[in-house]
Formats: sequence, C-alpha cells, structure tokens
Amino acid sequence: MLHALVLAAADAAKPSKVPFYICGGLLACWAVVLGAIGISHAEFPGGQRGMRGVIGLSVVLMVATMTTAVATA
Repeated sequence: MLHALVLAAADAAKPSKVPFYICGGLLACWAVVLGAIGISHAEFPGGQRGMRGVIGLSVVLMVATMTTAVATA
C-alpha cells in the first residue's frame, strides 16, 4: 500500500510534457512552411523587414521550445 502511494506521488510530481510537444510541433510546422515558401518564391522573404520578421518568429519559437524542454525534463 505504501509503495503504491509513493509511486502515485512520484507520478504526480512529474511536469506535463504537453507544452514542449506543442512548442516543438509549432517549430517543426514553421520549418516545413518556411521551407516550402522559400523553395517556391525566389524573392522570399522580400526585404529587410520580411527577413527580420522570419528570423524573429523563428527565434521566438526556438527559445520557447528550448525553455519548455528544460522545464519539463
């Protein structure tokens, strides 16, 4: 009985990995979309402003994924 309570408490203490799965999935989808758009449009991202936007969103997604990976480890 005590062993079951200890195991239940250990399982309850584990953080949920759902935020990591969401951020990782968004980052992977962004990479696929970015690759598809980059291959099909020669002028992509269309200048300095577009380039900064793409880089900024990529960095935000990457940092979010890394943060949730460490937080849920």
